[in-house]
Amino acid sequence: MKISVIVPCYNEQEVLRETCRRIKDVLASNGLTDHEMLFVNDGSTDGTPLLLREFAERDRAVKVIHFSRNFGHEAATAAGIQHCSGDIAFLLDADLQDPPELIPEMIALWRKEKSNVVYGVRKSREGETFLKKLTSKLFYRFFNAISDVPFPIDTGDFRLIDHKVIAEFKRLGERKMYVRGLLTWVGFKQIPFFYERQKRFAGTTKYNYRKLLRLSFDIIFSFTKRPLKLALELGAASVIISLLLLLYAFVSRFIAPLPGWASTIIIIIFFGGVQLLTIGVIGEYIAIIFDEVKRRPQYIIDELMNLDAPVDKDRSNRR
Repeated sequence: MKISVIVPCYNEQEVLRETCRRIKDVLASNGLTDHEMLFVNDGSTDGTPLLLREFAERDRAVKVIHFSRNFGHEAATAAGIQHCSGDIAFLLDADLQDPPELIPEMIALWRKEKSNVVYGVRKSREGETFLKKLTSKLFYRFFNAISDVPFPIDTGDFRLIDHKVIAEFKRLGERKMYVRGLLTWVGFKQIPFFYERQKRFAGTTKYNYRKLLRLSFDIIFSFTKRPLKLALELGAASVIISLLLLLYAFVSRFIAPLPGWASTIIIIIFFGGVQLLTIGVIGEYIAIIFDEVKRRPQYIIDELMNLDAPVDKDRSNRR
C-alpha cells in the first residue's frame, strides 16, 4: 500500500525542515516505506522554493509542484490530490498544527472501520484566539443549518482519504474548489478522528480575517442555494409589507393624517436595502458561473520535481 502525504506550502521556510523531518521519521518508524511526500509550493516569495528543491534533489520520495504564482490554499490542496499516486493520501498543513505523528493511528482506524475517509476533529485548538475559535464554531454551525449537504463541524483539512475518494475528486470539473467540502460531498463512509490541535511550530498564519470572510462566502455560495431562496423570501416579505402599508395608508385617510417624511424615508431605505441584498446574492452566483464558463485553469504549474506531467492538462499548464 502506497501512502501520499500532501503538504500545501506558502512562505513556510521557518517550519519546512521540521515538517519534512517529522513526516519522514513517522513513516520510517512505522514501516511505511512505500510513500511519497508531495509538497505544493503556492507561489512562495521566501526561501520555501529553495528548501523544497533541496529536499527533492536529496530524496526521490519528495515530490514538488511549483505554482507560477500564489493561487491560494484550496488550489494547492487540490493540485496535491490531483497529482498524488498513493492508495491513501493524507492532507497535512505545513505549520505542524496537525501532528504527522497521528498518521499511524488514523491508518489503524481506517482499517478497523473499513472507511473511505478519516477526518480530524479538533478537541482543542491551541494557540488560537478566543474570537477566531468562536467565529469558526458559529460559522460552521450556521453553514450546516443552510447547507444542502451536512458537513462535520470543528474539522479542518487534516484527513485521510482512500483511492475511491481520490479518484472521484479527480473527476470533479469545478474551477473554484472548497476541498474539504467536496471531500465530504462525494460521500462514501466517513468517520471522525478526535485529536488535540497544536499551536504553530513557527511562523504566522497566512489567513487574516478578510481572507477568512471571503472564504466563508465562497463556501456558502458553492454548497447551497439557500441565499437565492432567501432573496425570494425577502421579496415575498417586501410585497406583503407593502400591501400592509397600502392598507394602513388607506385607513389613515379616514382616521388620522399620514405621518411625516421620516417614515417615508425609512420605508424607501428598507426596500432599497432588500433590493440591493437580492441583487448582490444573484451577482455572487453569476460571478461563480462567470468563473466556471471562462474555463481558466485552477492553477498554473511552473515546475514539477520528481513527478510526471500534469494529470489533467485542462486544469494546469506546465512551462
